Amino acid sequence: MEDLFLEDDSNETDDTAEPPPSTGVSEVNMDGDFGVSEVNLDDDDDIFKSARLEPKPSKASSTLTNGVSRDTNEEPAETDIPLEDDEHPFEDAHLKPGLQLSGPSPTPATIQQTLTSFHEEEAKREMEGGDEFIEIKVTSPHKVGEGMSSYMAYKVTTNTNLSYFKKSKPEVNRRFSDFLGLRDKLTEKYLQNGRIIPPAPDKSVVSMTKVKMSKEDDSSTQSEFVEKRQAALERYINRTARHPSLRVDPDFREFLELDAELPKANQTAALSGKNVMKLFSKVGDKVSLYTTKMEETDQWFEEKTVMIDNLDLQLRKVLVATESLTDYRKALSGHTYSLSKSLGMLGSAEDNSKLAAVISQLAEVEEKVEKVHEQQTKDDFYLLSELVHDYIGIVGSVKDAFNERVKAWQAWQSVQRELNKRRENKVRAELASKQDRVNQLRQEIAENESQLDMAQENFEKISRIIKNEFEAFNVKKCKDFKDTITNYLENMLKSQESLVTHWERFLPEIQQMEP
Repeated sequence: MEDLFLEDDSNETDDTAEPPPSTGVSEVNMDGDFGVSEVNLDDDDDIFKSARLEPKPSKASSTLTNGVSRDTNEEPAETDIPLEDDEHPFEDAHLKPGLQLSGPSPTPATIQQTLTSFHEEEAKREMEGGDEFIEIKVTSPHKVGEGMSSYMAYKVTTNTNLSYFKKSKPEVNRRFSDFLGLRDKLTEKYLQNGRIIPPAPDKSVVSMTKVKMSKEDDSSTQSEFVEKRQAALERYINRTARHPSLRVDPDFREFLELDAELPKANQTAALSGKNVMKLFSKVGDKVSLYTTKMEETDQWFEEKTVMIDNLDLQLRKVLVATESLTDYRKALSGHTYSLSKSLGMLGSAEDNSKLAAVISQLAEVEEKVEKVHEQQTKDDFYLLSELVHDYIGIVGSVKDAFNERVKAWQAWQSVQRELNKRRENKVRAELASKQDRVNQLRQEIAENESQLDMAQENFEKISRIIKNEFEAFNVKKCKDFKDTITNYLENMLKSQESLVTHWERFLPEIQQMEP
């Protein structure tokens, strides 16, 4: 479960030596509410692949502007991703993963008012202060087409002052597969670098099939599913926008600005060939991890790996508990509604006019209580349950980044073994007086040694990036949980105050009734 900020830092004094963890984050100032004033994170623009090692990019100079390191790294030609530095990578942290629904979808009034006013005040302060910001709304879900060929589209509205966007408030329509396609593109480009890519919402074949086959006047379950998916898409796209490397990606900017249909994302279906291949790839990676187990020499990675595994386990337990709480509160709301209707019927059947009036008033109170329970159910789901669910996905992305480091280590060791084998063959060729073979092996050994240096540098660079990514993940996780739990508690207090008010107004009525 949201969102991760990194910043370029080209002030590297040694690309082949791994700096201590403390140098990964230049400055992280956390106040009482877990705010972050400045984070300066390493960013290596070149894309390293474990199977294909590319030459090291040229060094870039850096200048200091307002106390913040500004990089002037030249982008590698093969990716053509014009990255820019972000002096305030955590300034958009107010876009917490709470529900932010607008448009025609039914939304709880109290949640909508609280979140809307909060975001508007934050955006106003940022614009007045001249800070960079980006906020994205996903609204107006609408069905396009009929039958199984239909799909749901959403209006994506962006509000930003970032200079690399052509418009300050672009509006586009995007379908669910467009979001999945964007995530696949970003993963292909940046995961191999050790970046933590925010996860997209889960697919649901059964629920989406029901929506496709439903009619315009159908609501209830289908409407609830669309509303939940809309909120999940908004949280996903805002987490991606808060990542300083991902939000300047050309595909991301095209997703938000291109006022036309994007090329249909291939292989995004739940049972597509690409997803099947991904499954086999993951199984292959697991087998590779067990067959070529990495000998961890960095205590930091060893500790964080254990911590992430434990965090994943505990989050899944909390998710089960929050889902049970949501189901219980939903059932309570339904039973309260039934009680209200039954009391209303009882009041209409009572001969004693005074008693009938009191019973009817009690039915009205129970109806109001049912609305409070319904609001609490939505708070349980959209604030607590969805936050935990999102972070289970984010923790999975953290694990993926850690696995990329293992792959880089395996590639490094593979080159080392190949180099050792060629050296042994060279010795045999020398003993056999095969000078031509010796010359050939000597050239191959020189190439292997160069590849070995690059593989080692790739491994160390990925290690540095992951440490910086993890620090950003930790900061954002603390703020997300603090903001969401604070909002949840405030809503719970309002709900309890509403319940007390309803019962206090009814109590004098029953007390004044004469037998």
